[in-house]
Amino acid sequence: MIVYKQADSLKELEQILALQQRNLPKNISQEESTKEGFVTVEHSLETLKSMNDVCGHIIAMDDGQVVGYALCMHPEFSEDIEVLRPMFMEIETALNDDVRYMVMGQICVAKSHRNQGIFRKLYQTMKEKLPMGFDTIVTEVDGKNKRSLDAHAAIGFQELRRYYADNKEWVIIIL
Repeated sequence: MIVYKQADSLKELEQILALQQRNLPKNISQEESTKEGFVTVEHSLETLKSMNDVCGHIIAMDDGQVVGYALCMHPEFSEDIEVLRPMFMEIETALNDDVRYMVMGQICVAKSHRNQGIFRKLYQTMKEKLPMGFDTIVTEVDGKNKRSLDAHAAIGFQELRRYYADNKEWVIIIL
């Protein structure tokens, strides 16, 4: 049985990083990245823990193993990951000042557990666990990651803005 919760141990954070490694473009084929999707950012344990200390990451556990995750990234981390700085600048100019948002920093489901509703349930759990005062969830997807864009649209995300940075098209979406 799959259990959804916020990460609360170093072991769980390490399992998130292991799942992340298995889905980075450098560790999968081009064919697999097109068909299955991919994750872009490679986090350090230190950064992942700091983010988790502010707002616990959402994880799907199956028999003691992390099989999916949605990283919670409070806007106070807007300067901490260089590749995400342009996203935060775009979000700030696209949203009204009164909108309090949490960034979903990355979502991933293990290949063995895909197409079982875990993606949707991770977001549902994230919405339930948002800190008081937060209105919405915002994230961005690499414009080439069609699987991810389609999955986000299927659960209600809408495009907020497209922009280009580091020779890539990014799509900022909001739930």
